[in-house]
Amino acid sequence: MDATTLHSIGELSRRTGLPVRTIRFYSDSGVVAPTTRSPAGYRLYDLDALRRLELLRTLRELGMDLATIKRVLDRELSVAEVAAAHADAVDVQIRVLQLRRSVLRVVAGRGSDPEETKLMHKLTQLSGEERRRLIDDFIDGTFGSEHTDPAAAAMVRAATPDLPDDASSEQVDAWVELAELVGDEGFRARMRRTAVRQATGRLPDIESAAGGELMEFTRRTVTGAMDAGVGPLSNAATPVVEDLVHRFAKVFARTLDAEFRDWLAQQFEEAHDPGVDRYWQLVWIVNGWQVVPNLIPVHPWIVQALRAEPTQRDG
Repeated sequence: MDATTLHSIGELSRRTGLPVRTIRFYSDSGVVAPTTRSPAGYRLYDLDALRRLELLRTLRELGMDLATIKRVLDRELSVAEVAAAHADAVDVQIRVLQLRRSVLRVVAGRGSDPEETKLMHKLTQLSGEERRRLIDDFIDGTFGSEHTDPAAAAMVRAATPDLPDDASSEQVDAWVELAELVGDEGFRARMRRTAVRQATGRLPDIESAAGGELMEFTRRTVTGAMDAGVGPLSNAATPVVEDLVHRFAKVFARTLDAEFRDWLAQQFEEAHDPGVDRYWQLVWIVNGWQVVPNLIPVHPWIVQALRAEPTQRDG
């Protein structure tokens, strides 16, 4: 085909690989108009029309809309300008698809019911600004009082969870759990108490009353048991916890009985809130930070061991 040769729509179809009906649609839309018509009224196309059609096909395969392509063909926009804008749009689509893939994997892994799936999709579809607003509302609602230590709010705000656009299924799972957690009014009150204590460096009551020496011994002993795979409900935990109970009873000058064990368990429960600890674990996961071990893992272990009935212990 040269500059002076005119060809029918059928010949153009054979050269470009596009169906006749598609070329006819482009012609009717004015994107690739026929150069002229034969005496019988058939559409005829020249070399320029072929080139326009080939560029149109390439841009369509790249996902560009017809209106934008027409502006490129009419030289209102350059291919470079359109390609740059389209690349940005594709980036957005990729992030959306990655997030959708992660949600689907979480749903598959959890065996989620329809309501949970709907909630999960809704939470992850929030924009970055909306997700930040959700956390800001939680922080403001938790630490907004003038009587709240500003250092506590600053500590929590410094670690604001931010779900990345290319979030993994683990991060999506953590974000959904976190979003549900921060909406719990009871959790907000517990978070406020714990954060104020942490920000001011004040020790839990049981730790300050028992003294640094006993608490260090307790951490070292329980950590060693945990590292050795000793669970709080195992028979192997019995001598460990009994020794600790004796030591605490001596420090507090208490009678070593069931009432003291229950009191001691309650003290350790108040010193450690699993929900607050879980919040920080979720923040680390969502932000893609290295998840550090629980800073006070001895508390839940001791509580379980103290409250365990003999029949609950295994071999």
